[in-house]
Amino acid sequence: MKAEIVVDYPLEIGENPIWHSDEKQIYWEDIATGRIFRFDPARGTHELFYEGNVVGGFTIQYDGSLLLFMERGRIALLRRGTLSTIIEEIPEEQNTRFNDVIADPEGRVFCGTLPTEGGSAKLYRLERDGSITKILSGIGLSNGMGFTPDLKRMYHTDSLNRTIFLYEYDRSSGTLENQKVFLRIPEGEGVPDGMTVDRDGYVWSARWDGGCILRYTPEGTEHLRMELGVKKVSSLTFGGEDYMDLYVTTAGGGKREKEGEGAGALFRVRTGFQGVPEFRSKITP
Repeated sequence: MKAEIVVDYPLEIGENPIWHSDEKQIYWEDIATGRIFRFDPARGTHELFYEGNVVGGFTIQYDGSLLLFMERGRIALLRRGTLSTIIEEIPEEQNTRFNDVIADPEGRVFCGTLPTEGGSAKLYRLERDGSITKILSGIGLSNGMGFTPDLKRMYHTDSLNRTIFLYEYDRSSGTLENQKVFLRIPEGEGVPDGMTVDRDGYVWSARWDGGCILRYTPEGTEHLRMELGVKKVSSLTFGGEDYMDLYVTTAGGGKREKEGEGAGALFRVRTGFQGVPEFRSKITP
């Protein structure tokens, strides 16, 4: 496998790559600056798509618009350049923001947060009618998520605790039960950040301050490791016409002399493995 830089923006915190199958473009963001970008691989062009307040994560809605998860628990719909608020704020999240998010097969969204000062991070479930429920607390830092191919289990990354958990997932209700440890990452090997699951059920994990991406078997055994030459590898997703291109986001673009020459850039890896489309949110309050 070979990693190539496809868009060399020196982003502070490049994150949340997601393939927009309608447009055949990859979207991703710079969390700290509230900017969302998109790249058209067929044309080799890229552009700034949105700029506003901090966006911790986003999903693609059923109609192709974007659902943004922001500071203080705010959730808003971005459609045709107009931002419409769904949830103004969550009292418990006044001093923090959303982080990684994922839509489930029914169009709900699992949305995690950063920890508050003196408190833990949390995982919420946004229902299709726009209501929101806190489902997990006591998390160090909520991060990457993914579903097993049979849609009966869901992965959830706790970065500060250096652990990827696996839950039994009920598709009809969206409940998570029977937590077990899928993977613990030893000290000195970086922090588990964003993740995705490929067609074969293998887990791909980005390693913040570890400089690499890893592929694990469904049993949690390391299958392969690829160094990217930058320290802060933040997230990854499959895209392209055949979902065999792995797009990888990185961070630290303002300190490339320390973080690596391509820090903050968007990478693409032709892995030889096939991913699956991410689910779309169907939030219609």
